[in-house]
Amino acid sequence: LRKNVEDFTGPRERSDLGFVTFDITADILNRKNGLQTFRNKNTSIIFDWNVKQLFLYLSAEYSTKNNALNQVVLWDKIMLRGDNPRLSLKDMKSKYFFFDDGNGLKGNRNITLTLSWNVVPNAGILPLVTGSGHVSVPFPDTYETTKSY
Repeated sequence: LRKNVEDFTGPRERSDLGFVTFDITADILNRKNGLQTFRNKNTSIIFDWNVKQLFLYLSAEYSTKNNALNQVVLWDKIMLRGDNPRLSLKDMKSKYFFFDDGNGLKGNRNITLTLSWNVVPNAGILPLVTGSGHVSVPFPDTYETTKSY
């Protein structure tokens, strides 16, 4: 679902606002992660003695005529040590606004969704782990309209 709405944070032009509903199935410890199947060869050692929690996030990447690379975080979750590492989330909605700084979502055929996570250690550096799989989704060529009351 995509709308063309006023963006009051910048110039007084209309911008695209995307609404994404998605399913995530991820098994962090068994190397089956993501929207379809994300894989990472180092996931079997994710929760070692120095890992406090994981910060998981779903991001969208796409290109437009104005920007070669756009990256937007749509959803996130903190997974604590001891939490069930198997995610099975259905009909999830974006947690954050999916605004484009123009009209780059309309008809865009290559918006790539990727599940990534940061390992939050008890001590030391914060490594970034990205699943090797991803899903590309097309956006429609028309805008949805809503009634004003």
